Amino acid sequence: MKTISLTQVQKEQVQMEGAKGAFKQLVISKADGSPTFSFRVFTVEPGGHTPFHKHASEHLNYVISGEGCLVGEKGKEHEIREGHFALVLPNEKHQYRNTSKDQPLLLICAVPKEFE
Repeated sequence: MKTISLTQVQKEQVQMEGAKGAFKQLVISKADGSPTFSFRVFTVEPGGHTPFHKHASEHLNYVISGEGCLVGEKGKEHEIREGHFALVLPNEKHQYRNTSKDQPLLLICAVPKEFE
């Protein structure tokens, strides 16, 4: 069993090409003995975004705070804000953008542990 506060987890800048003002915290992972999923928390600064990318596994997301949009194929934008959930299917191109001028966007991202 593990419990931890987000404030205890190191925040690292997302190094993928196309990311701007995006940071990741690996909260629960295979290193903790998690058999299936990893939980990551992303912070996207105002005006920032994750890279526009795709991968072979699904993402399960929950918006902790802030507001923004989830951008899909052909530039379609889906509004997201505190309390919203999102599912990104395998091989679905996507990007998270912070649309706020002054508040960070914080979201939980659950992925298969192999995706870490």
